[in-house]
Amino acid sequence: MYALPLRTRFRGLTVREGMVWQGAAGWGEFAPFDDYDAAAAVPWWHAAVEAAETGWPEPVRDSVPVNCTVPAVDPGAARAIVTAGHGCRTAKVKVAEPGRPLSEDIARVEAVADALAEVAGAPGRVRVDANGGWDVDQALHAVRLLDRAAGGLEYVEQPCASVEELATVRRRSDVPVAADESIRRADDPYRVRDLDAADIAVLKVAPLGGVRVCLQLADRLGLPVVVSSALESSVGLTAGVALAAALPELPFACGLGTAALFEHDLTDQPLLPRDGQLAVGAVPPLPQRLSAWRADQQTTRRWHDRLEAVRALAGGSP
Repeated sequence: MYALPLRTRFRGLTVREGMVWQGAAGWGEFAPFDDYDAAAAVPWWHAAVEAAETGWPEPVRDSVPVNCTVPAVDPGAARAIVTAGHGCRTAKVKVAEPGRPLSEDIARVEAVADALAEVAGAPGRVRVDANGGWDVDQALHAVRLLDRAAGGLEYVEQPCASVEELATVRRRSDVPVAADESIRRADDPYRVRDLDAADIAVLKVAPLGGVRVCLQLADRLGLPVVVSSALESSVGLTAGVALAAALPELPFACGLGTAALFEHDLTDQPLLPRDGQLAVGAVPPLPQRLSAWRADQQTTRRWHDRLEAVRALAGGSP
């Protein structure tokens, strides 16, 4: 059981908690966010069991391009994240934070676009993620201004909460739309396809139940895929890399550079990109790191209780 501090508040968290263990095939990580109840956390358990006990399909590439991730920080901090982004030429910028004005998002995106141009010597790619924070009219207004600030957005991720709203934004905007929560937290992830609500599917291994589940989902959706992390440690992040490495086509950089958001990790060699790429392969934890960042007894008990509830719903899998 680990508790790892983050460099910047992300998704409302300053510390990321989770569990890792070694099985016959490697290391699994179980780290559903607190807003996932036991039923919603079952896919996270299946993904962890797959990693530890089954392993993943053979890769078709030996490295994966990734973006750097910019939380809802001020322009100076945003610029620093990009310039320290290990050669990433694409940046994903968080926007639409509750209670924060659009002007802050615009300034952040402008700073990111400028920094990417400095790093790459040419314009980079900027994508924004609203986490469903806008209604349709807000989305259309914000996307127009953010597109201008970026010098052209690569896409906007989950601008609105519902699939119907995504479809409306897609019809009325020239900026491509990516679906994340409308796939990951939906009773029917295929409504995104059926309603022509997205140009791109964002897939996250743990919340969806594993690499093989995601490969099947990608095939049935018939959309280009961006693989993103669920803010795992470097140990768990390798599952996302395994999915990206196994996809037949990978037209976009993936959101798997999130180890940079951690102050510390479970390994001395965190899964950080080099020249904007992540190498494909396992990253086992180090015993001394597991010891250094072990969660306290109260947190550990809470997670074990949570795990038992999830395992009971999952049918008592190992």
